[in-house]
Amino acid sequence: MLTFFFALLLGAFFQQLYNTIDAIIVGRAVGSDALGAVGGSAAMVVNLFLGFFLGLSSGATVVISQFYGAGKREEIDKAVHTAIALSIAGGAVITAIGVLISPWLISVMKTPVEQAEAGTMYLRIFFLGMIPNLIYNMGAGILRAVGDSRRPLIVLIISCIVNILLDIIFVVGFGLGRMGDVYGVAGVAVATILCQLISAAIIIFILVRSDDSYRLDIRKIRFDAIMLSKIIKIGIPAGFQTTTYTLSNTLIQVSINSLGKDVASAWAAYGKVDVLFWMTIGSLGTVATTFAGQNYGAGKYDRVRKSTRQALAIATVITIPLSIFFCVFGNILLGIFVVDKNVIDIGVQMIYYLAPFYITYVCVEIFAGVLRGMGDAFIPMMITLFGICVLRVIWILFVFPMHRTVEMIEMSYRVTWCTTSAMFLVYYLIYINMKGIKNEKARGENDWKRAHKL
Repeated sequence: MLTFFFALLLGAFFQQLYNTIDAIIVGRAVGSDALGAVGGSAAMVVNLFLGFFLGLSSGATVVISQFYGAGKREEIDKAVHTAIALSIAGGAVITAIGVLISPWLISVMKTPVEQAEAGTMYLRIFFLGMIPNLIYNMGAGILRAVGDSRRPLIVLIISCIVNILLDIIFVVGFGLGRMGDVYGVAGVAVATILCQLISAAIIIFILVRSDDSYRLDIRKIRFDAIMLSKIIKIGIPAGFQTTTYTLSNTLIQVSINSLGKDVASAWAAYGKVDVLFWMTIGSLGTVATTFAGQNYGAGKYDRVRKSTRQALAIATVITIPLSIFFCVFGNILLGIFVVDKNVIDIGVQMIYYLAPFYITYVCVEIFAGVLRGMGDAFIPMMITLFGICVLRVIWILFVFPMHRTVEMIEMSYRVTWCTTSAMFLVYYLIYINMKGIKNEKARGENDWKRAHKL
C-alpha cells in the first residue's frame, strides 16, 4: 500500500506543482488580483465541471479494478474502450457548455470586479482543453485500477517540466505579465492546456502499446451499453458526491468574495498551500478504492478490512505532522504566492483555524473510497450530500449572515468535516459487518456442498 501510495502522492504532487507554478507566476509576475481570479472563482468553476466527470470516471476505475481482480479479460476490454469513449464525449460537452457560460459563472459567484475579466478569460481557455484533460485522467485511472501508478507518474513529471517552461516563455519571456491581468492569465491558461494535450497523447500511447488485458484499440473506442450501465451505476453517485462538495465550496467562494478582494486573494493563496493535504488524502482514497476493488473482485473480504485499517493509519500518521507544519510555517508558505502583507496575515489566520481539523476529514476520504471500491456508491453520496453540502449550505445561508466574518465561514468546514466523518464511520462498520456475515454464510454453504459431494 505504501509503495502504491507514494507513487500516487508523487504523481499528485507533480499534478499540483504545475498548478502551483501557475499561481506563483500569476501572483508575482501579474498581481494578487490575477491570482484571486485564477485560484479563486475560476478554480471553483473548473472543479465543479471536472469534479463531476472525475467522480463519474471513478466508476470505470472501480469496474476495471474488480474485473482485473477477478481475471475477466473480455469485460476489462469492454470497460476500457467504453471509458475512453466516455471521456471524449464528456470532454466535448463540458467544453461547449463551459465556453458559453463562463462570463455568467464568474458573475453569479460575485467575483470582485478587479478579477472578473481575467477569471472569464482563464475559464474559456481552460475549457478548450477539457477533452485531453479528461482523456489523461481516465487513462491514468485505468492504469491505476490495474495497480500501475509508475507510468502515470512519469507522464506527470514530463507534463510538469513542460508547463514550467511554457509559463516562463508565455508570461515572462513574451512579457504577457506586464501587459495586464488578462494577458498574463491567458498565457498561463494556454500553457496549461498544452501540457494536458501532451499528457493525453502519452497516456493513449501507453494504453495502445500495452499487451495486457487493458490494451486500447483506437478502432474499438465505442460505448458498450451493459458496461456503460455498470460504470454509470457507480460513477453517477460518485460524480454527484464530488459535485455537491464543489457546489458547497462554490457557495463558500461567493461568501469569501463578498468580504473583499484581500480576503478573496488570501483564500486563493491558502488554497494553494492546503492542497498539499488534499492531494495526500486524495491519493490515499485512490489507494483504498483500488485495493478494495481488486480484493472485493477476487472475493478476499479480509484483505478489504486490512487495507482499510492500513489506509486510516497511514492517513493519521501523515495528517497530524502536516497540520503542525502548516501552522508553524504558514506565513512563509503563503509568501511564496503573494507579497501583500495584509493578504498573508489573513491567510495565516485561515491556516490556524482550519489546519488542526484536517484529521477529522480522514474518515470521509478513506471510507468513501473503500465503499466505492466494493461497488457501493449511493449511500456514500447521500452521506456526503447531507454532511457536506446540506449542512454547509444551511450554515452559509442562515448562520453566516448573523455574523459576517471569515471565521464564521471557516467554522462551516469544522462542523461539516466532523459530522460527515462520524456518519461514514457508523455506516462503514454496519456495511462491512453485513458483508462479513454474507461472506461467512456463503463460505459455510460452499463447505457443506463440497462435503455433501464427497
